Amino acid sequence: MRTYVLGLITNRLGSSALTLLIVSFAVFFATAMLPGDTATILLGQAATPEAVAGLRAAMHLDEPAFLRFGRWLIGLLQGDLGTSYVNNLPVAQLIGARFVNTMRLAGIVTLFAVPLSLTLGITAAMFRGSVYDRIVTILTIGIISVPEFMIATSAVLLFSVYLKWLPALSFASDVTSFWQVLRIYAMPVITLTFVVSAQMIRMTRAAVIDTINTPYVEAAILKGASRWRAVLLHALPNAVGPIANAIALSLSYLVGGVIIVETIFNYPGVAKLMVDGVSTRDLPLIQSCAIIFCVGYLALITFADIVAILANPRVR
Repeated sequence: MRTYVLGLITNRLGSSALTLLIVSFAVFFATAMLPGDTATILLGQAATPEAVAGLRAAMHLDEPAFLRFGRWLIGLLQGDLGTSYVNNLPVAQLIGARFVNTMRLAGIVTLFAVPLSLTLGITAAMFRGSVYDRIVTILTIGIISVPEFMIATSAVLLFSVYLKWLPALSFASDVTSFWQVLRIYAMPVITLTFVVSAQMIRMTRAAVIDTINTPYVEAAILKGASRWRAVLLHALPNAVGPIANAIALSLSYLVGGVIIVETIFNYPGVAKLMVDGVSTRDLPLIQSCAIIFCVGYLALITFADIVAILANPRVR
């Protein structure tokens, strides 16, 4: 049985590696097909054809796309993200500090969103059909229906423009107190928590309700177990797999949501760096940022699948 479980985990890891290879192929050729010539953009419209041709040769842009893709993929496997076309600096150096900022923001959002979502999702499932359940359902559907850029823009208008409680920009280099940290991170954290929690609450509620409706939980209730005991001791342990998938899928939404939030609040993270790279057509920077987001997404999904495998008593 242990060999069978290890086989399932190995197959899942292999599928993730294959998916990452396909995604890297798609990312490279999608960025390579961006309109405009990188050498012309960097040198300006007044550059001579000889200068443009020389810069293209120096950046290997005159080589076939598959040859450049192979060189780039080998560099990725060796930990070399390449050199920025614009700054002539290692991409890893440009991403380093920004990556810490993005992980800090994602960590704070996770710290708030996961306990809140699990609490509301589990309690809504326990009292399904009640007024409390209906209020939670209506609020989550309403939040899901509103795009994250609308939530972020509304937060700026309300808290920065009208109330003047929070700064419109979410980063400052002269932070000297804990209160300033709260003010700086408040709006991006609130925006992402709203976006992530809504879907997580609905998926957690559905997973717990499915487990509550199983025969062994109904038998526990018929034997006199209280609602709290039946859910927490009987239903919840067997809903770990679906709940882990709900958390992973919801947090993976940060990959897309953080791009919009970092841009609106001018937060210096990897997503904002990627947007700046698109404007200057810095292909190595764009490709590296995209791969980082893809790795984060696949890591969350793969981890959730492994947890689901280990938590499934039938598999064990």
